[in-house]
Amino acid sequence: MRALARKVSLTGACAAMVAASFAVPGTAHAETAEGVPVWTGGLGWRVTPTGSEARFRGLAAVGRKTAWLAGSGGTVLRTTDGGRTWQNVAPPDAAGLEFRDIEAFDAKRAVVLAIGEGEASRAYSTSDGGRTWTLGFKNDEPKAFYDCMTFFDSRNGLAMSDPVDGRFRIISTKDAGRTWRVLPSEGMPAALEGEFAFAASGQCLVSHGKRDVWLATGGASRARVFHSADRGLTWTVADTPLPSGASQGVFSVAFRDSRHGVAVGGDYRPGEPSPEAAAMTSDGGRTWHPAQRPPAEYRSGAIWPRYTGPIAMAVGPTGSDLTFNAGRTWTQFDKGSFDTVDCAPDGGCWAAGEKGRAAHLTAHHPG
Repeated sequence: MRALARKVSLTGACAAMVAASFAVPGTAHAETAEGVPVWTGGLGWRVTPTGSEARFRGLAAVGRKTAWLAGSGGTVLRTTDGGRTWQNVAPPDAAGLEFRDIEAFDAKRAVVLAIGEGEASRAYSTSDGGRTWTLGFKNDEPKAFYDCMTFFDSRNGLAMSDPVDGRFRIISTKDAGRTWRVLPSEGMPAALEGEFAFAASGQCLVSHGKRDVWLATGGASRARVFHSADRGLTWTVADTPLPSGASQGVFSVAFRDSRHGVAVGGDYRPGEPSPEAAAMTSDGGRTWHPAQRPPAEYRSGAIWPRYTGPIAMAVGPTGSDLTFNAGRTWTQFDKGSFDTVDCAPDGGCWAAGEKGRAAHLTAHHPG
């Protein structure tokens, strides 16, 4: 079952337009074919052809024109023209790897994470747009299985592994992924029996600002969120109201600032119900409260840009949802399949998922 769990593992307008479009009340909407924008005068996903059949669970939105994708079969793609074309910029000899997370700082610099048992977990970095890559980390701990990573800035970042000897393992880089070191485990609370993180969207480990970072879990008797305010040296942990089990838990967390966040997840198995699979916090993750109306089905990814006020977004294999009130209620606006979502500082928002799907969020206005 643990192995099965591993398998699940916006170009938009300017920032002001995205925020304003999110907030349009009573916008007319209708269901359309998968991937076609569904809001007339509102927002919708516009799929861009990638030429790939990979499943992209790693996504980094640099801007309205530039984004990076990471996925199955060692695939890494990059666009610098708003998705009109995508270039294969994968590390050499990476075809056997499963990339599940990517962090990018601009069109040239990125770090990509491969998951798996033992040496399959790796991190590569590039500073020339993917022409060359440096292998900065190769896991040498047989018990470790790395899931997600996050960066505080263009040099300092963390990656996390499922528990090793009863505690989640954290590695740190201070040189943009060129080298990594294992952080001491003394400040990490003990894991629950069967607890792990889901490598489903690259969002089981997220950060905000210079020091705050959160780690989302499932698999055990309770779905939890860990928080560190010192870049991963010491941690606290809180229960969430999301369901938890071998295929259930918190799959993604997103924070607008150091206090306000949302958590989404559910049961990744197709056709299984996912009730109560969203929660919110206003105290930095010390306490979590269930959404009054969560997304109707499992959601694997979420994003909450600073410039959208109380508006956040979640995506999953059966659709995308918006909340206009900081996570209390969610409304579906698209039925296309996506695994992960990310927004850039300039308002460019992107989503990615199965069968090579990549899309940018567009605002539509009646002609």
